Amino acid sequence: EFPGVRILEGTAGLTEVACLPEVHTVVSAVVGTAGLAPTLAALQARKHVALASKELLVLAGKFVTAAARAAGTTLLPVDSEHNAIHQLLRGKDRTEIARLVLTASGGAFRDTPLAELARVTVAQALQHPNWNMGPKVTIDSATMANKGLEVIEARWLFDLPESRIDVVVHPQSIIHSLVTLSDGSLQAQLSPPHMAYPIQDCLLFPQRLPCPAPQLNLAEALALTMSPPDPARYPCLGLARAAAAAGGTAPAIFNAANEVAVEAFLAGRIAFSGIWRTVEEVFEQIPHTSHPDLAAILTADADARQLAKSLTD
Repeated sequence: EFPGVRILEGTAGLTEVACLPEVHTVVSAVVGTAGLAPTLAALQARKHVALASKELLVLAGKFVTAAARAAGTTLLPVDSEHNAIHQLLRGKDRTEIARLVLTASGGAFRDTPLAELARVTVAQALQHPNWNMGPKVTIDSATMANKGLEVIEARWLFDLPESRIDVVVHPQSIIHSLVTLSDGSLQAQLSPPHMAYPIQDCLLFPQRLPCPAPQLNLAEALALTMSPPDPARYPCLGLARAAAAAGGTAPAIFNAANEVAVEAFLAGRIAFSGIWRTVEEVFEQIPHTSHPDLAAILTADADARQLAKSLTD
């Protein structure tokens, strides 16, 4: 019916669109591994890439960042925390950077008694106090698995080891991240909890123009609090940090097990506490490879998913 229109689909279609000559910046927002090949192709075609998908750096951070370096192009993080750090690091020499600090809201259950976590419902877990997000990300916020994934992302984006990336609970979600400088001072990026800010920063980079989202009103009282995350409340954060420290296929195994466990919780097959128990069991049973190629990473991802499904069905 439309002879002048070409229909593109699948990985090949995504790759063609990402590499069109008139394209300057590609926003990579495909969930899962389906966005990996088109994103790598976009980088090889010297496009700036705004990453809105955690999986690409969690699974293949080594390959994505190497492709960006080889092409001399820019990786722009859309996540509010990483975007904040990206803004804070602009114009700084890397020798000035001592540590990175990712802030976390604490999710739906930051004030829930620990004894009640095993009995919380899906509806309760989806009530995020600050952000309006999809079900998967909202559950990951409640377990703080998302912050663990962000530690892995930050390790690749900013070329710092996991041991130099901190996490603090900041309930107001106004400070999006901080950077500790070599002299011990800290710099922070602040804005209301609204994704228009990081998205606009990526789309307009390196320009900066007025944002249509609400702004902070410093004429009103503003309380900013921070505290360390409780390991007993957020076991997924510890598991993710262990995966980040191990490297290799470990982050892919963590991510795959967590995705399956969250899906099982949303479907009512496991309890909320079953999410981290599933992740822990998969992480212990699937062997880690230290220096994998991309094929080995994808195999580890598939193996972890299969085991996690057998544990949650």
